[in-house]
Amino acid sequence: MLLIVGLGNPGEKYKGNRHNIGFMAVDAIAEYHRFGPEKSKFNGAVREGFLESATGRMKAIILKPMTFMNESGRSVQKAAQFYKMPLDKIIVFHDELDLEAGKFRLKTGGGIAGHNGLRSIRQNLGADFVRARIGIGHPGHKDKVHSHVLSDFAKADKDWVNALTDACARAADLLAMGEHNKYQTKVNHLAPAPSAKPRRN
Repeated sequence: MLLIVGLGNPGEKYKGNRHNIGFMAVDAIAEYHRFGPEKSKFNGAVREGFLESATGRMKAIILKPMTFMNESGRSVQKAAQFYKMPLDKIIVFHDELDLEAGKFRLKTGGGIAGHNGLRSIRQNLGADFVRARIGIGHPGHKDKVHSHVLSDFAKADKDWVNALTDACARAADLLAMGEHNKYQTKVNHLAPAPSAKPRRN
């Protein structure tokens, strides 16, 4: 079984924020794989379902903490304890300032780069969970970071955001198989970052 977590802030006010791309990605996974209806559980919104893969079907839990970003770890810890989930079966989708907009990387453990959601999960569970890092780009100065992450994606970003969240969903069978490198490769193949696309003259 997998626990697939999306990070974001609850409420309409934050729905389109860059900081909420983790919510967007796991919503896409749940919809594409026809997970069950959303329920309130573990201080979060939970959907249950299965990922079909070449090695069979695997149960997966989608969790969106409703605690606000800096308390995300409390929700994830409750779910992890209930399902007795080891850290390597917990995959957290989140925004990443240190990656160019539209780039996707998967890694286990490591630093948190100032991300309050990751800090909270690390404090509650430890560091060795899997991070699905979705690049939102850096505004260029640390004083602009807060407003950058808590502002909506620009209209020009919508194409790559939709393509990337869709790719995260379409490739999710590889997560069920534990093929993390192949998952990263397939997501980037299905939805190359804007900067990776060939430019037209």
